[in-house]
Amino acid sequence: MIRVVELHAYSKMDPARTPADSLQFEVDGIVGDRHRGHLRAAFSNDKQQKGTMRRNERMWSAISVEELAQISADMGLDGVIEPKDVTANLCLEGAPDLSKLPKGSILRFPSGLELLVEEFCTPCMDKGEMLRQKYRRSDGGELLPTAFAKASKLSRGLVGIVEVAGAVSAGDTVEIIEYAHPSWLRKANG
Repeated sequence: MIRVVELHAYSKMDPARTPADSLQFEVDGIVGDRHRGHLRAAFSNDKQQKGTMRRNERMWSAISVEELAQISADMGLDGVIEPKDVTANLCLEGAPDLSKLPKGSILRFPSGLELLVEEFCTPCMDKGEMLRQKYRRSDGGELLPTAFAKASKLSRGLVGIVEVAGAVSAGDTVEIIEYAHPSWLRKANG
């Protein structure tokens, strides 16, 4: 069984990144989250779209406790990275391969909320520097700013859009509906 273990909405009003008991998701994102909206600015390192507004495919982010534990182990940390340290809105338990879900997969919650997977969440270099300041290697060695990007390149979580509005609470179960090509398309290409 897959369940929600931690929730966060990130805003300038909560610099401590306090976990929420529940979150409300509307079709334009999480109420109270800085990533809410149908549009977002292109990333500054995107040379083709730099300075433009584009469709927001990052209304929510999710990662699993199993992925965080593996990333932490691969970095050689003396503890486990917390979901708030990688700014995940949802942290799930029971989904060790969450990051491998294909685009188009659905996360469905008891309230009727459906989150549509858009893409893999790429590791950020600024997170690596922040983690370097907060965590220590268990062997006493230096934690490099690039350690997070290297350790999380295949398990950094997912981002997506809200397909059906609803609420989610800590402890809720999650049904994962993995995207599969329609049978008629598989037959045509088969």
